[in-house]
Amino acid sequence: MLQRGLGVALLLALSVSASAQEKKPPYWASIASGEAMMRTGPGRNYPGTWLYKRRDLPVRVVQVYPNWRKIEDPDGQQGWMLVTLLSDRRTAIVRPGNPRDIHVKRDANSPVRYRAEAGVVGRIEKCDGSWCKVQFGKRQGYIAQGDIWGVGENETVD
Repeated sequence: MLQRGLGVALLLALSVSASAQEKKPPYWASIASGEAMMRTGPGRNYPGTWLYKRRDLPVRVVQVYPNWRKIEDPDGQQGWMLVTLLSDRRTAIVRPGNPRDIHVKRDANSPVRYRAEAGVVGRIEKCDGSWCKVQFGKRQGYIAQGDIWGVGENETVD
């Protein structure tokens, strides 16, 4: 029974990776692992340049090579990462600068639920091109789309 459960889990993991492999760049992804190495080229034989220790960090995939993805991180650094270290989960990071207001509704005049510091990573639930519904830990709310990195300008996310 345990082997069957592991087999099902493996098939689910492979199907997620397979869907990530079918996308045409550029597209958004996030780091799926607690540790993920960026390399100078698409292979383990290439030197590592960065070791990311931040699960859910948003990245932009800019090039595809069989099991590798050339990514760009929020700081503009580019390099190659094994596709199994990436997730299709949409996340965002609060842009540098002052803390950003997280509102109750998609409206700058709505009450502020809380504020998010620059560099905080959260999960995107949906975006309408101007506002995104985000979740930072257990807190939810709406943030102006221009205040986060991890979603394109005027992009909608369902």
